[in-house]
Amino acid sequence: MVVVGAGVAGVACAAELARAGIPVQVRERARVPGGRMASRRFDGRPADTGAAYFTVSDPGFAEVVGQWRSAGLAREWTDTFVAYGADGRREVPGPMRWAAPRGLRSLVEHLARELPVTVNRLVLGVEPGPVVDGEPCEAVALAMPGPQAALLLDPALAAATRATQAQRWSPSLAGVLRFPQRRWAAFRGAFVNDHPLLRLVCDDGDRRGDDAPVLVAHTTPEFAAGHLAQPSGAGPAIEEAVRDLLGLPEPAVHTHVHRWTYARPLAGPGGAYHLDADGVGLAGDAFGEPRVQGAWLSGRDLGRALVARLG
Repeated sequence: MVVVGAGVAGVACAAELARAGIPVQVRERARVPGGRMASRRFDGRPADTGAAYFTVSDPGFAEVVGQWRSAGLAREWTDTFVAYGADGRREVPGPMRWAAPRGLRSLVEHLARELPVTVNRLVLGVEPGPVVDGEPCEAVALAMPGPQAALLLDPALAAATRATQAQRWSPSLAGVLRFPQRRWAAFRGAFVNDHPLLRLVCDDGDRRGDDAPVLVAHTTPEFAAGHLAQPSGAGPAIEEAVRDLLGLPEPAVHTHVHRWTYARPLAGPGGAYHLDADGVGLAGDAFGEPRVQGAWLSGRDLGRALVARLG
């Protein structure tokens, strides 16, 4: 059994298979697990460049979060963001958002700690059988955005191909801005409404709990779409927009921009996952709610379905 993609959905799927005693291999094209729960280190300090936080409502996911919390990997962050819009700045209460002091990627790594994950492993194709890169297997799970999965699928795998084609995604850029000092009014996260460039800004020092003068800004899909070919070129505009929003007098000492071509699902095929008679499964946050919890649930449920079929 092969799982392609070591984000939270792929790892959750593989964990169910391993727990049932079914041999599984996880293949990840990046150099580390995590997927869109991504973190990048700057001068030894992690900053979240993918998902900004996660929320918890499902009992099964709550158990996993409890394990992360006990291991010192996750903490409750805030239930109140601010919102910037035509009516100025106001507080917006909501669900408790959780954060990870070592970066959200550390949570996926914790889930994958006992799994056979091969990183820097690019999968090139899935053919009927199923056959993954020329190797027959009992089944394959593709835990990635549909457009990426579609590139791997042989056209003869019609059901899985249709499921990927039902997905629609929007892009985003994440800008990590490091400043000389903290000069902004206290906030944790900010929704930015009706802005041509910004969608969300998070105080990464507050989120991480170390008060580092670091902000992470997530852009609108429209702005991102114009900078996917050269994301680093968007850095000055992102910095200017953040400084203008928060009234910051000093420029950032360093800006890093990360491109997410498939940042957020806009539409999906429905259901919690896809698993067809060809032995091809699909999982991720395009199924169910587009959240970290939704991705974990999709992977877990696909894993359980595969256990029922293969066990």
